[in-house]
Amino acid sequence: MRIPNILVPLALLALLAAPPVCAQVFGSSGAEGDPFRRQQWRVPSPDTDIAAHARLFRPPGAGPFRLAVIAHASTQNGLRRAQMSQPEYRALTAFLIARGFAVLVPERLGHGATGGRYVEDQGGCDEADYVRSGRATADEIALALDYVRKQDFIRKDAAIVIGHSAGGWGALALANADPKAISAIIAIAPGRGGHANDEPNRICAPHTLLAAAAEFGKAARIPITWLVAANDSYFAPAFSLALVDAFRGGGGKVDFRTTPAVGSESHWMIETEAGVKAASAELARGLKPAAAKKP
Repeated sequence: MRIPNILVPLALLALLAAPPVCAQVFGSSGAEGDPFRRQQWRVPSPDTDIAAHARLFRPPGAGPFRLAVIAHASTQNGLRRAQMSQPEYRALTAFLIARGFAVLVPERLGHGATGGRYVEDQGGCDEADYVRSGRATADEIALALDYVRKQDFIRKDAAIVIGHSAGGWGALALANADPKAISAIIAIAPGRGGHANDEPNRICAPHTLLAAAAEFGKAARIPITWLVAANDSYFAPAFSLALVDAFRGGGGKVDFRTTPAVGSESHWMIETEAGVKAASAELARGLKPAAAKKP
């Protein structure tokens, strides 16, 4: 059926005037609870149709607080990503809350309840693009950080980013940000392509990963504290040091530290109370450059 010509402009005008169907509402989406005033939030993502889920924790009081953003690990396995529970890093959060930080743990696209397209996909081994995947992760971290930094209870300066595994790799890519906004980055076992084919101590396209680390180092403006445990089988200390050297060779500043082993596999130690305790001295050292600044 043809629409009469006179109705076409009216229909077009109505479409232009209508509010976007997929407009997202960001901000808090529930009451505060225990522990640490835990609250569910929605923050921007690269997909304008999807608000990323996030958990926000705060110390007592009104603030303004310095902000710490924790960037979680990932996996190339789509089923595992879909089944991921919303990350909290409870022990690490407690460590940061005790030092006066508000803590944001955003869930990135393609994971858990947030869902959506996995924009940080590195591709297969032969064509792995670690630069692109790291920058995609960095963009997601930055979107969440920039949104929450606009809240009245958050300081506008001296934020820190703590990235774990793939989240740490994204944090390295974010080292080109404004040092006044992000004063320090702590990268915990950063990398991509570890446990290739689920095999310990096997990395997918290691030379490509090294070249990507050098590329990130070229633009780096924020100092990095780089931590890896003695028995990490994803990015062992020897290979992690090679990544550090590549990042430094590009021009990045890195304080590289090896932390004690916890259990039989320490790649995930930062998610546990024992792991945070074992790394506490190195974590505290990583906060010091920004901690010396006054509000």
